[in-house]
Amino acid sequence: MSWYLTLPLVIPFVASIIAYLLRSSPLGAWVSIIGSGLGLIASIALMAVVLDAGVIAGQMGNWPAPFGITLVADLLSAVMVLITAITGFAVAIYALSDITERQAKLGYHALFQILLAGVTGAFLTGDLFNLYVWFEVMLIASFGLLILNGGKEQIDGGVKYVALNLISTILFLTGIGLLYGMTGTLNFADLALKVEEVENQGLLTVVAMMFMVAFGVKAAVFPLFFWLPAAYHTPSFAVSAVFAGLLTKVGVYALIRMFTMVFDHDIGFTHTVLLWVACFTMVIGVLGAAAQSDFRKILSFHIISQIGYMILGLALMTPLALVGAVFYLVHHIIVKANLFLIAGIAKRLTGGTEVYQIGGLYKSAPFLAILFLIPAFSLAGFPPLSGFWAKYIIVKATLDVEMWFVAFIALAVGLMTIYSMTKIWAEAFWKPHPDGIEPDLKTLPNKPAQIIPVAGLAILTIIIGLNPEPFVIFAERTTAQLLDPTAYITTVLGETP
Repeated sequence: MSWYLTLPLVIPFVASIIAYLLRSSPLGAWVSIIGSGLGLIASIALMAVVLDAGVIAGQMGNWPAPFGITLVADLLSAVMVLITAITGFAVAIYALSDITERQAKLGYHALFQILLAGVTGAFLTGDLFNLYVWFEVMLIASFGLLILNGGKEQIDGGVKYVALNLISTILFLTGIGLLYGMTGTLNFADLALKVEEVENQGLLTVVAMMFMVAFGVKAAVFPLFFWLPAAYHTPSFAVSAVFAGLLTKVGVYALIRMFTMVFDHDIGFTHTVLLWVACFTMVIGVLGAAAQSDFRKILSFHIISQIGYMILGLALMTPLALVGAVFYLVHHIIVKANLFLIAGIAKRLTGGTEVYQIGGLYKSAPFLAILFLIPAFSLAGFPPLSGFWAKYIIVKATLDVEMWFVAFIALAVGLMTIYSMTKIWAEAFWKPHPDGIEPDLKTLPNKPAQIIPVAGLAILTIIIGLNPEPFVIFAERTTAQLLDPTAYITTVLGETP
């Protein structure tokens, strides 16, 4: 089973080395595409094995858990690895026409593959210290991608991004040290058993709050989100898309993993804090989006508001709410990455990203307009697209526990999301271009490289929306594993709790 776990990690690292050696050649981009394609195949194989065999684990170097490095894949890990590979493959193709020759020579394709490896490693690791290691791999690669253009705006966004993430790292490491001192282990499966034996449960709650803040920075929740809108609109559109789709979701994944498996001893306190955080994140994010006029800044603030829905599912901690959180994770990665890719095409066609200064896309590029409407309507929660089902499950879970005001907030944020998407549609697509420019999709260099991944992600959004039942059933199975980690613990440690 170890090969199924290691291949999704080995492939991007090998691809990054080859891409760096070929960075001055056009072949570097194709190495990235081939590497991403092979990574997708490996992730599909991993998902098939997990669906068939249940939780699988590999002990690296044959060191038994909890002493060695453990890689683990349950349904949540496997689906996150798969969706990472899908997004990475789409963005790798898109980069053919988005990444300049200078950026390629500076190592874009190598950094991109390292980033995919870091994200994948974070989803597959079975212990806290190696989660920290993969976070650092992500941070180094993402910082390199962020400042690749070398402009003032990129450097400014990169400094803010790294500064807050370093604070998160310090909190994370401090929490790791304290938790290890209390339990003598950092392995997730072993922690699930050892935290029950901790005498000072109050101190354990304090450590849990440290992890909540550390992972909250990664997830860009209120009030720790300021780095995201300051950074995500500055790099190339391919970089923005992979950041928007994946990076914050690693933080959400870490919160779900830790606050269902390890820190479930004081739900009345920790999950109430998460509930307030979720509500403020939804509201502040959508209000920030409504106040923006730049295409990417609007989308960046909407990342924050949508993260709030996922955290709300975790905060409620009911089976249905966690189903909604898992479903929302998968749906949002696809939709948000796609919207950033579309923003890049709009920039190439109209010359800008300020929605009040561009226009004419519906008339001259109707196919692109349709491709925008699909993820935009899905993000806003229009039926029968994937976003509708994600929001429906979350709102229903909220109503089931009679949190009427929280349900109202979730619905109101959905309406405000419609407002933002309508603003982009009206200004960028519907009205004529203020300078009289007639955008033409045929003028795009390497046009298929941009349209194919956008169309592919849009089709995936439609498939999930029109046939949600298998995805909901999958989310239910995933939730069952989260709420009852017996299979996870038994597979990793070889013992029944």
